[in-house]
Parts: sequence; C-alpha cells; structure tokens
Amino acid sequence: MKVLVTGGVRSGKSFHAESLVVAEDVVTYVAPGPPADPETDPEWASRVERHRERRPSYWQTLETQDLAAAIESGEGAVLIDCLGTWLTSQVDELDGWDQVREDWESVLLGRVDEAVQALGRTERTVVVVTNEVGLGVVPEHRSGRIFRDLLGVVNQRFAAECDEVLLVVAGRVLSL
Repeated sequence: MKVLVTGGVRSGKSFHAESLVVAEDVVTYVAPGPPADPETDPEWASRVERHRERRPSYWQTLETQDLAAAIESGEGAVLIDCLGTWLTSQVDELDGWDQVREDWESVLLGRVDEAVQALGRTERTVVVVTNEVGLGVVPEHRSGRIFRDLLGVVNQRFAAECDEVLLVVAGRVLSL
C-alpha cells in the first residue's frame, strides 16, 4: 500500500499518516529535511520534538535527504514526513533560490524521478506526507513561487505512484 497524505499546515496530516502505520511491527520514519537547530529556529525544533514524542519508541528515525535510498532500504513500513521539507533542502543544496531555475531544475527533477521510481518498485507500505500549496494568493516573492510550483509537480509525481491520495483539512480526511 502506498499512500500520499496532503493538506495545509497544521491540518492533522502528519498525525493521520502516523495512524496509518501505527499497527506495523517495524516502521522507518524518514525525516528528509535539514536537522532542526534549536538555536537558530527554536519554534521549528520544538515542533520536530513534539512529533518525535508522539511516535512510538520502537519506530526508527532516519534523517536523510536521499528519498530513493530510504524507500529502498528502510525497514518495515516507511513513513516520509514531509516532501515540502525535502524539496526545500534540495533547492537549498542546489542554490536554487538565487540561481536561474533552468540551470538546476533538471537535477532536482532527476532526484524526484529517482524517488518516485523507488516508490513504484517497492512492495512495502509507504506513506508520504506533503503540504498542499497553491490554493491561495500568488506568493509575492520569487522563492515562494518557485516552491509552490515545484511542490505541485513533486506532489503530482508521487501521487501518480500511490494507491491512495488523502487530503486532510481541519483534521478531517478526504479520499481523492
């Protein structure tokens, strides 16, 4: 079973995604963003810690930005939370916020393809969490528009390989 869980910030998507694998004997929780630094961003670090405390102690946490390898080598069910933080880390690594998009986008999309292909090949349960963006106003800043556009592409590619796509709004789950 492969499931994409999408929704807005604080919609309950992570909690719901966790509930989909809580009965599994072995779960690899993949944290694909940069590590939370309590000194530079205490609010984000606090949020990451609350998520960690909510998860069962037997879940293994894997901090990696190599989603393809995580999907292929994770033990048991794999829960990836979330594609938005992964995308941010990838664009950061490629220095994409300040560079011409055409100079780095193909590298990024190659990484997306690798991860999506790994998802398509695996027999294990994989639950992927992502943010749903682009439902509101057009972001004022270039970086916001890049992120919105690319996350829409990433979400579509992952959704195409999933058996189910769920939208979480105000803690309520809608099957798409």
